[in-house]
Amino acid sequence: MFVEYLITFVKVFVVGGAICTIAQLLINYTKITAGKILVLFLLSGVFLRAIGVYNHIVDFAQAGATVPISGFGHLLAEGAIKGAKEGLFGALTGGITAAGMGITAAIVFGYLFSIIFKAKSKIN
Repeated sequence: MFVEYLITFVKVFVVGGAICTIAQLLINYTKITAGKILVLFLLSGVFLRAIGVYNHIVDFAQAGATVPISGFGHLLAEGAIKGAKEGLFGALTGGITAAGMGITAAIVFGYLFSIIFKAKSKIN
């Protein structure tokens, strides 16, 4: 049982670390801005889900594939695909429905931490 958990942790770490390493290499060795890298990874998650590859990555690496921003793209695409079975409106709203809890948590916790901590400019 311990060995199974250890193997799972290693898979999660390797895949999640590989995704983050790719992003860091793009930051270090290209002139692509962080925002463009974020969009690139989000759209890569959508694209890989659309062609059926990202599901295999999630089955293998679990949180190593779902926690990075590409996992959010995968979640949006998954919701849109499921919603499309209900029609055009379902396809348009399915991604937000699938990702609603994560979006809500990000907004609520972002707001709470903005109240608790005072933001400082990096220039100072």
